[in-house]
Amino acid sequence: AMATQSGGGQKPFHIVSPLLESLALSRAGGTKVYMKLENVQPTGSFKIRGVGHLCQTAAKKGCCRFICSSGGNAGLAAAYAAKKLGLPITVVVPSTTGPVTVRRLEELGAEVEVSGQVWDEANRRAQELAQTKGWVSIHPFDHPLVWEGHASLVQELKDSLETKPDAILLAVGGGGLLAGVVAGLHQVGWQDIPIIAAETWGAHSFHAALAAGRLVTLPDITSVAKCLGAKTVAARALECAQECQVISQVVEDAEAVRAVEQCLGE
Repeated sequence: AMATQSGGGQKPFHIVSPLLESLALSRAGGTKVYMKLENVQPTGSFKIRGVGHLCQTAAKKGCCRFICSSGGNAGLAAAYAAKKLGLPITVVVPSTTGPVTVRRLEELGAEVEVSGQVWDEANRRAQELAQTKGWVSIHPFDHPLVWEGHASLVQELKDSLETKPDAILLAVGGGGLLAGVVAGLHQVGWQDIPIIAAETWGAHSFHAALAAGRLVTLPDITSVAKCLGAKTVAARALECAQECQVISQVVEDAEAVRAVEQCLGE
C-alpha cells in the first residue's frame, strides 16, 4: 500500500521508521510509551512523508520548479525531494533561520532566499514567487497531499503494534502532522484514539484557536521554537479537533528544552 500512495507505483522518499519503547518515558508515565523514530528519515524529520508526496505528485503533473517557505524541516524535505526528482527549488526562509540550515539547504542544491522575520512573512514572499508559470508552491503543512503523505505514519503504527494505542502524542506547529495523523486514524478505523497536541507558549496558535473556536493569528512567535511556529494554524487542524478527541497541551520553552535534553540523553 505504501508504494501506491505516491501514485503510479513511484516509491515514496520516506522510510518505514522504527517504533521503540522508551524505557525512560514508560517509567516516567507509568505505562508503556513507544516512540516513532522519525528522526531517522532521510531529512531528519517526518516532513519528508507529506512534502515528498506533494512534490512527487506535482512533478508528475509537469511542474518546472518548486517554491517552498520554511525555515526548517519542511524546506529540507522539499529540497531533498527536488534533488531526487531532478527539479530546481527556491526555499524562502525567515531571517531567524540559522546558518547551518541555510548551508544544508544549499548543499541539497536549493536556491535560498531570506525574507521576513517569521515563517508567515517568508510564506507571503513564496506565494508571490509561486505565481510564476510552471512554479509550484510546496506548502510546509497546509495541503491535502501533505496530510495524505503524513497519514502513512498511522498505517505503520497499525502494522507494528499488537494492540491499539490508548493515545497518540504529537507536536503542533502549523497543524500538518495533526491533520495527517487524523487522516490516518480514519483510514485504519482508529478515530476514537485521543490525540494529545503539544505546543510551546508563544507558538500556541492551535491552542488559541481551540479556545476561541475559530482561527486566531498570534501577534508574533515569541517561543524559542522560531522555525517551528506558525502565527495561524491550518484551518484543517481546527476541523480535526471537531472530528477526533484532541487534547491541547501547552508547555513552557524551558520544559520543552529539558525534554529534548532528556530524550537525547537516553
